[in-house]
Amino acid sequence: MLIAIISDIHDNIPNLKKCLKWIRDNKMEKIICCGDITNLETVNILAKGFSGEIFIAEGNCRLYEEGDINHLHNINYCGEIGIREEGGLKIGFCHEKRKIIKMMKISHYNLDFIFFGHSHKPWIEKRDKTIIANPGNIAGIFNSATFAVLDTKNKKLDLKILTEL
Repeated sequence: MLIAIISDIHDNIPNLKKCLKWIRDNKMEKIICCGDITNLETVNILAKGFSGEIFIAEGNCRLYEEGDINHLHNINYCGEIGIREEGGLKIGFCHEKRKIIKMMKISHYNLDFIFFGHSHKPWIEKRDKTIIANPGNIAGIFNSATFAVLDTKNKKLDLKILTEL
């Protein structure tokens, strides 16, 4: 299974649309968003631009309420912390790195991957058997616009730079 990991869109619609086109063209099956979509219009563009399931963690820049997105059939709002089993892997995600400890306690430290956003900087670390990664940011703020792709079959994580696609 191929999963796109995105974060920190901050309503950069042109970058989001370019990313979604790549995601569709490359047959991603799901999207995990580590927060900071910001407004409802952007959530709607995300939902309409991808037909698969989308899992969203709450970011610190949000101008909509959970109830505003309940009607979107492919959006799964997970609150501060999301924990999923996808393609045989246990995956956790949140917006801020400081929530990782709480996530690990909830999951009893049995996560294969943990994703977070907020810093806008792509980053990866292996902690025991868990890979902890930040996919960067779609907005292109402070750093180049980036996202990640997780291949659950091979347990492989790749960073994609939007300007190079």
